[in-house]
Amino acid sequence: AGASKITVPDLKKDDARLNFVLSLFERQNRKVEPAAAARIVEVLGGKTDQLASLCSQLCFDFEDNPITLKIVDQYLISDPQVTGFFVADKAAQGNAGQAILASRRAVLQGVDPIALIGALAVKMRIIAKAIAVKNGEISNAQAKVNPWALKMAMRDLGGWSENGIRKCFMCLAWADEQCKGGTSDADYALEKCISMIALRGR
Repeated sequence: AGASKITVPDLKKDDARLNFVLSLFERQNRKVEPAAAARIVEVLGGKTDQLASLCSQLCFDFEDNPITLKIVDQYLISDPQVTGFFVADKAAQGNAGQAILASRRAVLQGVDPIALIGALAVKMRIIAKAIAVKNGEISNAQAKVNPWALKMAMRDLGGWSENGIRKCFMCLAWADEQCKGGTSDADYALEKCISMIALRGR
C-alpha cells in the first residue's frame, strides 16, 4: 500500500524506452546524462521492471545529479553484458590496454569470454553502420541503431578502412569459433580481437 503505480508504456522503439528512462529519473526529481540513459536502454531494452528497478537503485545509491555514464558503467560492471559494452567502448576508442585489463577482470569474475566477444561484435556492427551513414550509403533510420549509440560511434570512426573493418569481423568470427570449441585459447582470442579493433584492423 502507498506504492506509486508506474504506467507501463509500449516500449517497442528505442525512443520510447529512452523517454521512459528519463521519466523514471524525473519522477524522483533527478537527472541523467543522455549517454547514461542510452546505455541503460542499450543493455536492458524494453524490460520495464528492470529499467524501473535500476533507475530507482541508481538514485538511491548515488547523489550525483545528473547520473553520469561513468556511474552507470561502474555500477553495472559485474553484469556480463555491461562489462562487454565497457570493454567494447574502450577498444573502439583505441585504448587497447584499458580494454584488455577490463576484459581480464571480467573473466576473473566469471564472465564467459564469448559474452565479451559478442559485445565487441555488436560494437563493430554499430561502427560499420555509422560509417555507412556517414558515407551516405544508408540513412539514420535504415541503420536501425539506437540514436545515442550511433552518435557515440560517430566519434570513434577515425582511422577505419573497409579492409580494417573486414579484418575485425573475420577475427571476431575466428574468436567465436575458438570459444565455442572449448579451446584453451579463448582468452587469447578475445584479447587479439580487442587489440585489432583498437588498432582499426591493422
